[in-house]
Amino acid sequence: MLDRVQDPGNLGTIMRIADWFGIRQIVCSHDTVDVYNPKVVQATMGAISRVKVCYESIVDLLGRIDGVPVFGTFLDGDDIYSSELSGCGMIVFGNEGQGISPDVERLVSSRLTIPSFPPGAVTSESLNVGMAAAVTVAEFRRRIY
Repeated sequence: MLDRVQDPGNLGTIMRIADWFGIRQIVCSHDTVDVYNPKVVQATMGAISRVKVCYESIVDLLGRIDGVPVFGTFLDGDDIYSSELSGCGMIVFGNEGQGISPDVERLVSSRLTIPSFPPGAVTSESLNVGMAAAVTVAEFRRRIY
């Protein structure tokens, strides 16, 4: 799930990541960049033909889904490498500058972070949302298969 992702390159990259890792559907908030933006289409490198993207209220959708874990990526979450992950559920990635919106954040059951290395060192402020999606999805797939 993508909450308010604005950069066309990020959406296209995330679609390409989804395609690579066998994810066939992405749910976007209504205020996420348009999937048919030419820069999105170009960045998908063909994944647009295999990954379905739909736009709807993430809050409403998560409100209708019961018993499914909802993972969200945060700068202050639990270390993804030592957290319990499940083979099913939803993963929410937030806006490039503001993260996951407060309304969606309230529905997240597991807050995850990708730790920087080495611990405590001065590093970049955060990862690009496309990079965070790649690391996160790869870790879920690594654990499940």
